[in-house]
Formats: sequence, structure tokens, C-alpha cells
Amino acid sequence: MSQTNRLDNERVKILGDLHGEVMVYQPMTITEISPGGAQIETSFPLQLGSLHDLRLQLGGTSVVVKGRVAHAQVTEVEQEQVVYESGIEFVEPSERVSAAISAFVTEVRARQET
Repeated sequence: MSQTNRLDNERVKILGDLHGEVMVYQPMTITEISPGGAQIETSFPLQLGSLHDLRLQLGGTSVVVKGRVAHAQVTEVEQEQVVYESGIEFVEPSERVSAAISAFVTEVRARQET
């Protein structure tokens, strides 16, 4: 790294409080899905009303969609494992993401009807 770049990227001490958030993808199980949202299960609680980026593996297609937690509850407590169930409302998905979710839902319905 050149001296100029090093000076441009020099860190400064924060004398007060500076807070942020880290976004970490954690595993979840999707139990229900529609074009408007999903029911998910996690091993950690999600705060009501919070926004999250969700990575969905829809068959051969992977999409990321923003979702708001509409409801959340503990559903199972077994020994040292807790399962949290949350209802997620998709927030302004792109046309590509909406189309991928709708196509996946249609495909799953067709398989369930046969």
C-alpha cells in the first residue's frame, strides 16, 4: 500500500460513542412462503418490526429480499434448544425477486397438487 493510500485509510480514535450493527447471515428454516412473505424458524429471536435481509434458496435460484418481522414467538423448547417462529413480510422486493418467489410458489403448488 502506498504512503498516500495509507494516510487516506488511517483510523481515528472515537472519543464518544459510535454505534453500528453487524449483519450476519444465520441459518433459518422456511416453513411457508408466499409472494408477500414467509414463515420462518430460527434458533435465535427476531425483534418485532425489525428489518432483515434474507437470502432465499428457491430451487436453483438464490435471491436476497428485505423483510420486516410481523410477528414472532417461541414455538419449541427442548433441552438446550429453542425454536423461534417469525412471520416475515417482504418489503419492496425488486421485480426480479418478486418474479422468482412467485415462480417458486407456483412450482411448489403444482407439485403438491399432483
